[in-house]
Amino acid sequence: MTNFENTVTKKELNKVFLRWATTCQIAWNYETMQSGGVVYSLQPALRKIYKNDDEYKEALLSHYTFFNTQPFVGNIVLGAIVAMEEQPAANKEEKREAITSIKTGLMGPLAGVGDAIFFVIPLTIFNAIAAYMGLAGNPWGISLGILCGFAFLFIRYWFFNMGYKQGSKFVSSLSSQLKSLTNSANILGMTVIGALIGSVISVNIPLEFVQGEVVTKLQDTLDMIMPNLVPALLVGFIYWLLGRKNMTSTRAILVVILISFVFYITGVMA
Repeated sequence: MTNFENTVTKKELNKVFLRWATTCQIAWNYETMQSGGVVYSLQPALRKIYKNDDEYKEALLSHYTFFNTQPFVGNIVLGAIVAMEEQPAANKEEKREAITSIKTGLMGPLAGVGDAIFFVIPLTIFNAIAAYMGLAGNPWGISLGILCGFAFLFIRYWFFNMGYKQGSKFVSSLSSQLKSLTNSANILGMTVIGALIGSVISVNIPLEFVQGEVVTKLQDTLDMIMPNLVPALLVGFIYWLLGRKNMTSTRAILVVILISFVFYITGVMA
């Protein structure tokens, strides 16, 4: 007989959140990816829900299945799983299938949202701003990343509790809002990055063309066409480079260093 005498308390919920926040990538592997982190995170709640050892082991084993999502928004999934595990069910197989379906259905869409809103764009923006503040000699630049980390941790805790309260209803009730939020974040990120290109990247072309007494500076001509044209072209080149096969960010940096060295030696760039 299934035991649901005790519900999950705040203590177990906090343990699940902290475990996922700190060890969600533990035992990551190519076969089931984040399943080890899921099982380790859910363990305190499952132990409280299933008093019978056999049912407890069965619940743990059921979560050793493929799972991969963005860790920040993964808190929503973990909260929803705890809520569903806590619910009594007459048919255990149907309950297990429903939990697996929720995990499978949520991990993909939330991964796309999480990468855009909580990983690529914010980290790029905040790190670029922090680096720019550091270049300007502002000591608060180094604190920006720390404050950003604490802010994300608070948001992740809110996500986890929201997932626990909303359970499986989350996707149907908030999917349209998440799509709008993702689009807004993409637009904001592109705007900020575009502004940083002009203010942070400095590339000058010192070439001059002399005809009689007339001296034409190539950099002045390029600035007349569009200010910061060369930095924008350089960013576009790196973006294209990263889309090439077998190209990594490290290799792209080495390519840029090599090109900069050659162009500086030949006097094309300064």
